[in-house]
Amino acid sequence: MAKISIIIPCYYNEGNIPITGRELIKNEQLFPKETNFEYIFVDDGSKDKTFDELVKFHTKYPKRVKVIKLAKNVGANNASLCGINMASGDCCAILAADLQDPPELLAKMFKYWQNGFKLVVANRTKREDPFIGTIFSNIFHKLMRNFVLRNAPNSGFDLCLFDKQIRDNIVQMEEKNTYLPYLLLWLGYEYINIPYIRRRREIGKSKWTLSKKVKSFIDSFVSFTYLPLRLVSFLGILLSIAAFIYSIMIIRARIINKVPVEGWTSIVIILLFVSSFQMISLGIIGEYIWRTLDAVRKRPSYIIDKIIESK
Repeated sequence: MAKISIIIPCYYNEGNIPITGRELIKNEQLFPKETNFEYIFVDDGSKDKTFDELVKFHTKYPKRVKVIKLAKNVGANNASLCGINMASGDCCAILAADLQDPPELLAKMFKYWQNGFKLVVANRTKREDPFIGTIFSNIFHKLMRNFVLRNAPNSGFDLCLFDKQIRDNIVQMEEKNTYLPYLLLWLGYEYINIPYIRRRREIGKSKWTLSKKVKSFIDSFVSFTYLPLRLVSFLGILLSIAAFIYSIMIIRARIINKVPVEGWTSIVIILLFVSSFQMISLGIIGEYIWRTLDAVRKRPSYIIDKIIESK
């Protein structure tokens, strides 16, 4: 009898929890009859009534539902990592609480897992999201596919299912400041890709703010590639070549053509350009150093406040 652990990170989802819960229970009939279910809801420091709704859902299904309340908001990736650490199933799935990713896909993904695939991802071929958000998301995933992870799907994914062996890999790594979907791909296991259309969010407003998106973008590049450092080195070489050529031109104009070299404007422009390049370079190096420091300190990625489960 196979057991699936479905991990649902929650942040300001009080209106979604009752509907998501009903959908999860209803979709159990799509799985083989002998399947056991474990639902792990992780309240990521919500300040609304998300936790209260989760407790109500646990009361209805105490044997299948586990509720974890984190002490503060740590982001969806760390909340998912918390759920992964608490999971006990033969396979795990990560599902958003707002139903933008259809729960009914889980049964299909489960069948692929039974057929031997250790990683199954649901790839967003189209998004019913605002136009600007869709554009930036597509650019982000194309950059990741072209420069970081060649095996990544074109439009990214959040909904995924993976074997307990991958779960053990993730737990042992103890990664910090990472992007979990791409971490799963980085492990290198063969995976199957299921296309779907991501739905529009019907209840509540997304808390996926610009600052969180920027951090996710930086984490994705810094965690999986040294490309930014290589880019700094390459631009530094180009800048030094340009400076050398410019100095030769100045010397030639002064000695051969007898042209007086004057003007503070050009000097100031060059100084500003070089200084800005140096600051950007320091910023990129600082991102790597900060993540190294964060890993060395070994502070936990999340703090658990409460756990509600049936003993």
